[in-house]
Amino acid sequence: MEDSGNEMLHFSKEQLMPQEEVLESTAPRKKLSIGIPMERIKNESRIPLTPEGILLLTENGHQVVVENNAGMNANFSNQEYADSGAMIVDTPTEVYQSDIILKIAPPTLEETELLTRNQTLFSSVNLLGQSKDFFEKLSQKRLLAIGYEYIQDKTGALPVVKSMSEIVGTTSIVIAAEYLSNRLFGNGVILGGFPGIKPTEIVIIGAGTVAEYAAKAALGMGATVKVFDNLIYKLRTLQKNLGVRIYTSVLQPVVLEEALLNADVVIAAKHSSRGISDCLISADTVKKMKQGSVIVDVSIDQGGCFETSRPTHHNDPVFIEHGITHYCVPNIASRVPHTASVSLNNFLTPLLLNIGEAGGLTQYIKQDDAFSKGVYIFNGTLTSKQIGEHFDLRYRDLDLLLAAFR
Repeated sequence: MEDSGNEMLHFSKEQLMPQEEVLESTAPRKKLSIGIPMERIKNESRIPLTPEGILLLTENGHQVVVENNAGMNANFSNQEYADSGAMIVDTPTEVYQSDIILKIAPPTLEETELLTRNQTLFSSVNLLGQSKDFFEKLSQKRLLAIGYEYIQDKTGALPVVKSMSEIVGTTSIVIAAEYLSNRLFGNGVILGGFPGIKPTEIVIIGAGTVAEYAAKAALGMGATVKVFDNLIYKLRTLQKNLGVRIYTSVLQPVVLEEALLNADVVIAAKHSSRGISDCLISADTVKKMKQGSVIVDVSIDQGGCFETSRPTHHNDPVFIEHGITHYCVPNIASRVPHTASVSLNNFLTPLLLNIGEAGGLTQYIKQDDAFSKGVYIFNGTLTSKQIGEHFDLRYRDLDLLLAAFR
């Protein structure tokens, strides 16, 4: 039948749901109660759900409670959330009555006191920024805790880490350009290349997602790029994804040092699956680098790649050591909170819809092995080997706990 051009197509809510996949489940659909508190960690401006995401959730029967002005720093107003069906409340106590708590940063000790038995907590973990006491207190609450940086997809990749890394990679070049051109922190040099002027030299340590997006941004501005990594397959993948030939090398100390001494900008983006990055560059090497050059140590959330690196924050992001400007903010994505929040929403909204369709968190964890990797506390029992070994805490295998859970 020919389309007359005047007829409107109608779709059900289920057809419009942005689901990554349809999960088979014998359990009845579950209406979720979701709470979004305001972030109380300094310089954390992101929010996990946008008004558009909340509209999809509320149209599918889920309840969302948002603390007053929780989205303000990401440029989302209370009115936008209210128009999307969210309930706006004045206190965190009201938010923490929800079954699922969605946060960006890990809860503070004060917020931990508001958590209750059988709740589910979604947040980052920030392993190096936590204490043994933090995980013991969470376990005492007998809740289910899920860390964004541990969630996997069907390919074994880390979708939340990847989406934030894409943003961080591009933003790191913007940051470098800002400080390189500043006469107080750089040499008054524009990042890029022009006829008759030597192009800026950028060294990237690591060949993952951050490196890929940093390299794309730098190449687009006309800079020359050199990428170092100790895994050949990552260098090959990066080269393929960029679609252009760039200088790549394994991490040979002599070759890397030579590149660093000529660099205008160094992006340290070496991610470690252990949660703690290796210190690759000594203070002696930093002393030999070009005065006025800029280091953006993206790996600072895992300890940093430079011996001279130390964590900073968005209100005071840089320091100068041996004449080299260091930018070492752990949550770089929060520098562009609106963009980062939309990216988080694009992952979390379909996930929450799938959880409701599956009949709740426990059912969904049983069905989706990749997602279950994000669970680090299950009903009060620590299930993360990485956390357990780092803090010398007892942990148990999640599959064994699920088998025993009825």
